[in-house]
Amino acid sequence: MPRAKTDKDRKIFVLDTSVILYAHNSIMNFAEHDVVIPITVLEELDQFKKGNDTKNFEAREFIRLLDTLSKDHMIHNWTPLNGKTKGNFKVLMNPETAINANMIFGEEKNDHKILNAALHLKQKETDRKVILVSKDINLRLKAKSLEIHAEDYETGKIKNLSEIENTGKFVMEGIAPEIINDLYDHHSIEAKHVLGTRKRKSNAFYILKSEKNSILSYYNSEDNTIERVDKRLAYNIKPKNAEQTFALHAILNPRIKLVSIQGVAGTGKTLLALAGALEQRRDYKQIFLARPIVPLSNKDIGFLPGDIKSKLNPYMEPLWDNLKFIQNQFKESDKEYQKITELVNQEKLVIQPLAYIRGRSLSNIFFIIDEAQNLTPHEIKTIISRAGENTKIIFTGDIFQIDTPYLDSQSNGLSYLIDRVKDHPLYAHIKLEKGERSELANLANELL
Repeated sequence: MPRAKTDKDRKIFVLDTSVILYAHNSIMNFAEHDVVIPITVLEELDQFKKGNDTKNFEAREFIRLLDTLSKDHMIHNWTPLNGKTKGNFKVLMNPETAINANMIFGEEKNDHKILNAALHLKQKETDRKVILVSKDINLRLKAKSLEIHAEDYETGKIKNLSEIENTGKFVMEGIAPEIINDLYDHHSIEAKHVLGTRKRKSNAFYILKSEKNSILSYYNSEDNTIERVDKRLAYNIKPKNAEQTFALHAILNPRIKLVSIQGVAGTGKTLLALAGALEQRRDYKQIFLARPIVPLSNKDIGFLPGDIKSKLNPYMEPLWDNLKFIQNQFKESDKEYQKITELVNQEKLVIQPLAYIRGRSLSNIFFIIDEAQNLTPHEIKTIISRAGENTKIIFTGDIFQIDTPYLDSQSNGLSYLIDRVKDHPLYAHIKLEKGERSELANLANELL
């Protein structure tokens, strides 16, 4: 963004609490423009500062950042953010306004106080553009109804979803039959015979087609070869289509330490990840399965009755369902059936909420994170940064099925991961496209 020529060119951005809980350093990302924090936002952050969730971390870090930036300044006055390279910031106390959002919307609440702050600035700074920045869609709509410019926080958002949608799997037609035959016979061939001068993407999967036959394959960037991909069983779970075959190949490949699997409900994401983990159970000390807790009606789980186990059971049930499905591939007398029970009882296989894993060092762990689209980019980074030696991490989810109020398909952690890490030699991504749960489930995904 080019630097504004005059004070009139510099905009004033009013930040909502949701932006700061999404990224505590957001205040630094508005180029040379000025930033206003309504006092109501600080009051809300004070309620979030205690706890171990990411939002609590973001709240604490922002408060520390504001303290550092203010130094000897009074925060109700304009204070430089970073010398001449940035604009200024200040905290705005609850101002009097000619238009009162509390009166207009018939209720006194913090969102309306934040709107009043934006209204006050719009009336006072008539020669400058005032913009409310919020991750809360409803607040943005209310702002626009009051003729306040309102925007989402765009930093870190994926601009082109089609780019990450098309990451990981490619279909190549017109391949010479002898090349496919050679790949069948020898398992791998030099990549130049297939890809020619095309850009080579690490751990990409290819469906190679000639007029007569086709083959599933994988680009091994370490050896610069195209390898044949065969359907493999993992703890008696067999992939049912090409994409599932690719996903299981990535899960079972020891060279790949980080995998993401995107797909709608019923495509087999979690099932394949868990089956692959059980197949490799001897290679890791523990198998962790976790998922973010998205409380009902956005209330904290503390309001639910019972002890912590009974509070969490409803959220963890889908993971237990997948485990039970795999176990039921065998008879109760089979050692594979009994092994799963043994792994759970000995806590070699642990299912728990993601919050319980933060802060731990994850060495020699096979770690599956389900519903990763409900994580923020910072949470994704935090999880991966905890990985120690001989740890493999699998993220599964659907970037279009967001259950948290301040994330969307372009700003959630799973989209962020796919976009930022694509083509890295330690990473593989595959999108599962075909529902395999049942014909009835497919009907729901396709027609309803």
